[in-house]
Formats: sequence, C-alpha cells, structure tokens
Amino acid sequence: MEDFMNETIDTTQLPKFEDVVFSILHPNYWKVTLISLAVFFLVLAIGVGLVFYFNEDLYPFIYQLSIVFAVLLLLVFYFSWISFKKKGFAFRTHDVLFRHGIIATNTLVIPYNRVQHVALHEGFVSRFFGLAKIQIFTAGGNSSDIEIPGIAKEEAENIKQLLMGKIQKQL
Repeated sequence: MEDFMNETIDTTQLPKFEDVVFSILHPNYWKVTLISLAVFFLVLAIGVGLVFYFNEDLYPFIYQLSIVFAVLLLLVFYFSWISFKKKGFAFRTHDVLFRHGIIATNTLVIPYNRVQHVALHEGFVSRFFGLAKIQIFTAGGNSSDIEIPGIAKEEAENIKQLLMGKIQKQL
C-alpha cells in the first residue's frame, strides 16, 4: 500500500476546449430552418383563422391577435437565427465537441470511447438542399447524445465513417 500516490492535477495546464475552432453549420441549413418555421406558422395561422371563422364572437380580437402573432413570429425567427449562428462542431483526436444554445452557450464533449452508435438522417427539406444530420448515441443515455444538423451530405457520410472507425477500434 506504500506505492499508492494521489497527486494533485494542475488544472491550468489541461487543454481548453474553448480554444478549439468550431466548424459552423452549412449556410443552407438556415433556409431549412426558415422553411420549417414558415410551415409551422402557416399551419398555426390556418388553425387560428378557422377558429375565428367559426366563432363570430371573437371578431373584435382579430387585430390584437394579429399583433401578438406578428411579434411571436419575429421573436421566434430572431432566436432561431441566434441559435443557428451559435451552433458549431469539432472533431479532435479523442473526442467530438458540439456547441449550441441561445442565451447560454453549452458545449458537449464526448470521448469516442463513449460512442455506441452513429446514424445519418436526411429530412425532406434537408435532402433538397443536400444536407444531413449526424446523430451520435452514447452510453450515457439521451441526455448525452448529440445531434449535429446542417452538414453537407458528403461531409456527414465522411464523419459517420470516421466515427464508425473509432467505434470499431474500441471493440
């Protein structure tokens, strides 16, 4: 038991993930986001319009609701833009990093030895723009899984192959 040592680690000498240069999402992903939001608000507007159409007692509130709807629309588009600009990803020798957030920026760092499965997804609109989403599943459950959207399909396939190679090396 005399060989046991428990030295203190100098945390100022640890590598900083803040110094990593993050890759940004493909610019076409903003178009995908805009189309998704437009479809959502169109369906919402149709639903509200039908409620007003079949209920004449609500006619006096159309003007107020229109203002609320416009403000909500602008806020959602604004925060979606901020979210789009803050998202980024990086692949290092031993781990993958994903940065996201609107008010607070969160950075997930996942070592490759925690990765269990990798999936590549293409949505209908994303496929039109040649984009895909990489989904990285870990041993930690849903809270530690990563979804990186807005990557060019060819690059996403390369990333998937890289991660699958890292998983195979662990086995």
